Amino acid sequence: MTNRTLFKNMKKPSPSIDLVTFDLDNTLWDVTQTIMAAEKLLRSWMAEHTPAALGIYASEQVGVIRQRILDTCAEKRHDLSFLRTEVLRHCMMEADMTPADAEENAIQAFEIFFAARNDVAFYPNAIKTLEILSQRYALYALTNGNANIDRVGIGRFFSGAVSSADVGASKPDNQMFTAVLTKAGVAPERAVHIGDHLSDDIFGANRAGMRSIWFNHEGQGTNDTDHQPTAEARELVQLPDIIARLSVSHASIG
Repeated sequence: MTNRTLFKNMKKPSPSIDLVTFDLDNTLWDVTQTIMAAEKLLRSWMAEHTPAALGIYASEQVGVIRQRILDTCAEKRHDLSFLRTEVLRHCMMEADMTPADAEENAIQAFEIFFAARNDVAFYPNAIKTLEILSQRYALYALTNGNANIDRVGIGRFFSGAVSSADVGASKPDNQMFTAVLTKAGVAPERAVHIGDHLSDDIFGANRAGMRSIWFNHEGQGTNDTDHQPTAEARELVQLPDIIARLSVSHASIG
């Protein structure tokens, strides 16, 4: 879908946009590179401070530990920070640390990881685009991940954030979209969600009654009618114009 076909499926003008929600990982930055760098720093810290625990963390045993945590703390499966900290704590315990030492070291290890996890390399024009949009619309982060918009350095552009850990569910679950709409106090028809994932972001937003913009920076194709976005952007710098075209004034509706 191109910008020229933005309105081909619209039979009448839609209400203006008041709320713009953003996915974060792989929409504003490359999460794979970020996590790889954070993991490297975490393992470096563990090699120096908890080498026995690193041996467990870097082995196949960590999968067993993670599954055990998921089985016993099913209600926390969407809280990625909790899960990683618990995996680290269990690795420390398996390395014969006392419970107190395991807890302390797990917290320190996670903080090493989390600081790097929030040290992201933004896609081109990400900051510029957020600055422009924040002057025209209320912006909310809507993410399945655990990036922190303040620690990443973009909190000043956002009115708030909703994560899967907050909701206890992950996109495309409708609870995620309902939560951000409720928090922002905006009706779904006056909101647009932007994300890179056709199921989590586009299908989820469409089903919630929001409009959707697919950030298709890799130029992928799709013929799946269940996952058709309202619009598509190849570059973040295109978003202000695309959203302006979606945001039809009340005068043109009447």
